Amino acid sequence: MTPLVTGLITRTSPFGVEGLGLMLVELSVVEQRYHAVMEVLAGIPVTEVATRYRVSRQSVHTWVKRYREGGLAGLADRSHRPRCCPRQVDGQIEALICELRRAHPGWGPRRLVHELKRREVTPVPSRSTVYRVLIRAGLLEHTTRKRKRGDYRRWERSTPMQLWQMDIVGGVFLADGTEAKVVTGIDDHSRFIVCCDVVARATGRAVSTAFAHALKRYGVPGEVLTDNGKQFTGKFGGPRAGEVLFDRICRENGITHRLTQVRSPTTTGKIERFHGSLRRELLDHHDPFDSIIHAQAVIDTWVTDYNIDRPHQALSMASPIDRFTSTDSGPEQQAAVLPLVLPAELDVINGQTPDPVVETEPAPAIATMPANLLRLKEMGPSPAAAPITIEMDTVVPASGNMSVRGQQLWLGPDRAGTPVTLRISTTHLRVLLAGVLIKTVGSKLAASDLHALVHNGKARQVDEAPTAQQPTSTVIEVERTVNAAGCVGLANKAVSVGFPLADRQVVLRFETTTMTVLDATERTLLRSMPTPLTTRAVAYLRGAQPGGTPPTPPPTGPVTVERIASSSRSVMIGRQRIQIGRNHARKLITATIDDQHIHVHDGPNLLITVPRTT
Repeated sequence: MTPLVTGLITRTSPFGVEGLGLMLVELSVVEQRYHAVMEVLAGIPVTEVATRYRVSRQSVHTWVKRYREGGLAGLADRSHRPRCCPRQVDGQIEALICELRRAHPGWGPRRLVHELKRREVTPVPSRSTVYRVLIRAGLLEHTTRKRKRGDYRRWERSTPMQLWQMDIVGGVFLADGTEAKVVTGIDDHSRFIVCCDVVARATGRAVSTAFAHALKRYGVPGEVLTDNGKQFTGKFGGPRAGEVLFDRICRENGITHRLTQVRSPTTTGKIERFHGSLRRELLDHHDPFDSIIHAQAVIDTWVTDYNIDRPHQALSMASPIDRFTSTDSGPEQQAAVLPLVLPAELDVINGQTPDPVVETEPAPAIATMPANLLRLKEMGPSPAAAPITIEMDTVVPASGNMSVRGQQLWLGPDRAGTPVTLRISTTHLRVLLAGVLIKTVGSKLAASDLHALVHNGKARQVDEAPTAQQPTSTVIEVERTVNAAGCVGLANKAVSVGFPLADRQVVLRFETTTMTVLDATERTLLRSMPTPLTTRAVAYLRGAQPGGTPPTPPPTGPVTVERIASSSRSVMIGRQRIQIGRNHARKLITATIDDQHIHVHDGPNLLITVPRTT
C-alpha cells in the first residue's frame, strides 16, 4: 500500500471560486486502512476496495475485524513474531547445557551434544542449537573461522600400529621453579596415547628411553613420524653429524622413520592437537608439581581418562581405546618371533634400574637382616628352595606404584588407598580386590624371596593360585555423585538411580546380583536394584573398595508417603495404582503402607483401604 493519496483542495472568496488547486496529501498507513474500512461499512464491495488500495481481500476483512474489536487503535501495525515456537529448546535442557558448560569449560557444542545423549535427554538438540544457547548465555564467544574445515586435507592410517606421531612439549613446571618436558606419542589411526613420559631435560637419551618404554609396552609400529628436532634426527647436525640414538632404534627394529617438512607443524597435527588439550585441560591451571614423579602420576591419570573414558570428536565421539587394538600378535608374541632390539645404552629398559618410584615396603637394611636371609640374598635363588604361593595384604600408595622386594607393580593413582591382596608365586603376581582378580603380571621373585616374606610375617603361605572364576560372596563399594538427571557413571555408562537422588553423594554397594544405593554419610539404604555389571567389571571401577559395614536397615512399621492424585482420579503407590474418585483429582493425598494394606487419606479423612499386592 502506498502512503500517498491524491486529494482536491479548493479555495473560495466573496466573489466565488477563485481557483482550483491540486496538491498531494500524505496519509499514514492507519489512515488509509481507516478510509478503506469506512468504505466497506458504507456498502462498497470488498473486492472493489481491495483493488483500489492494492491489497488482498483477506487484508480488508482483517482491517474491518480489527476496527470492530479495537477501534482505530486496532488498525496499527502488529508484530509478526509468532506466539510460540514448537522447535524452541526446552528451558530445562538449556539450563542443563549451561550447567555442564560451567562445570567443564573445555567442553564445546559437539561434546555437550554427546553428553546429553549419554544422559538420555530427549529430544537431543543439534550442535548448532547448543552453540546458540552458549552464545546467548555468554559462555562462548562468537569467532569467525579463518579457514573452513573442508579446506584442510585430512589423512589417517587405516589400522592401528601402522604409524605413530611423536613430539616433545613443555609447560610442566616444578615447585623448585624448573620446567620439565613431556615426550609424547600418539597412534595415528586410533588417537591412542602410547607415550607420555615426563623428563627433566629433553635430551636424545631421555627421548629414546621414553620411546623404548612405549615399544616394550605396546609393540613395534610400522612407521614413526616426527619433526626435525635434534633428538630425533641428525639431518641438520652439520657435515660431521652421525646417526642419533632414536634413528638407531628405528633402524634396528625395522621402523620407517619419517620426517616432516621444515616449518610444517600441520603434518604432525594429531600430536599437536593433543598438546593443546593437555595444556588447556591440565597444565595451564595446575599448581606446580612437587617433583617429576608427582607430575608423571598426575599426567598418567589424565592420559588414562583420555584413552579410555573421554570421547574423541575425530572418532565420531568414540574413545581411542575403542579403535586401538594390538597388532595380530601382541608385544609378548612379537618378542618371541622378532625380539625388540635396544642399544646397549638403554639396558635400563630391561629392568635393571627402573625409574624412581615410591616403595610401600622397602627391603630391610643389611645390618638388621637375619643371617640366614643375608646368605640367601648373597647366594641368589637357591634350587633347593621349594616353590610356594603366598598372599599379602597391603594398601595401594598415593602414587599408585607398589614395590614388592624390588619388583614394581603399577595400579594407578585412581586406586590410591585401596586395600588389595597380592598372591605371588615364582611365575605370576596377581592382584585381587575383595577376592576378584584385577591384574596379573609375571613374577620376578625367586622362591627365596617368597620364603623371606613369610618369615618376616609380611605374607602367609597358601595352597594354590587363584582361578579366573568369580567369588560367590564378593562385596565391593564405590562412591559416586548423582548428576542432575539422576544418573551415576559406571564403566563408561550412565546408570539411573532415581531423579529424587540428584546431586547427592551416594555409595553403591555391589553384592553378587544386587546393587544397593546407600547414603554416603549415614549409610542408610536408599534403593536396591539388579546390578548392571558383572563382578569382574565392578572390581575395575574407578574408586572400587572392599565392602564396608552393611547398610542400616530401614525402620520397621508402617511407612507414610504423599502423592498428588492425577486427573484420572488415581495415585501410584509402590507400583500399585489405586483409584480414589473424581472429587480428589489434583489433591495432595497421604498414604500409609503396612505389611498387608494401603490406607489412603485426604487429610484426616480415610478415603480407601486396599490390599497390598506388591
